[in-house]
Amino acid sequence: MSRIGRKPIAIPAGVEVTVAEGNVVTVKGPKGTLTQTMHGDMIIKVEAAEVIVERPSEQKLHKSLHGLTRTLVANMVTGVSVGFTKELEINGVGYRAQKQGNKLVLGLGYSHPVEMEDIPGLTVEVPAPNKIIVSGADKQAVGQLAAKIREKRPPEPYKGKGIKYVDERIIRKEGKVGKSKK
Repeated sequence: MSRIGRKPIAIPAGVEVTVAEGNVVTVKGPKGTLTQTMHGDMIIKVEAAEVIVERPSEQKLHKSLHGLTRTLVANMVTGVSVGFTKELEINGVGYRAQKQGNKLVLGLGYSHPVEMEDIPGLTVEVPAPNKIIVSGADKQAVGQLAAKIREKRPPEPYKGKGIKYVDERIIRKEGKVGKSKK
């Protein structure tokens, strides 16, 4: 049995989980509503205050889908109840971020400011000029938007300038060493 797949998912108060025809799982909660279609072979049951994911056989495909399906449903439940956040940090002289209406404007040392539109369902906050917080109910969408922001100027290994995740560790390289005269 899958160690992850066999764990039941506790449904917190205020969250409603429904499984429709074709394994369409809908999770409603205080942070919003998420809907996702799971693989048709997986057996998803809502019993009392728990969601249980089972597999129909011991085939390799079913074994691999077991833990995945359970994790996806668990992320949906966590997203609509608590939400997910990613924090980004901007390092570099003159590099900054700011919100202008529904746009994120990044000054990253290019000849022009980089503008990014807000995505519905996600919130982008700029508490300081060198800090960006992306939050929302959908874990995949939060991670994707944070990755797109980081992609605009990834951290470089010599001085560490660029956009990085707060918990990311940049492996630094040593700079060039001049020739020694004999």
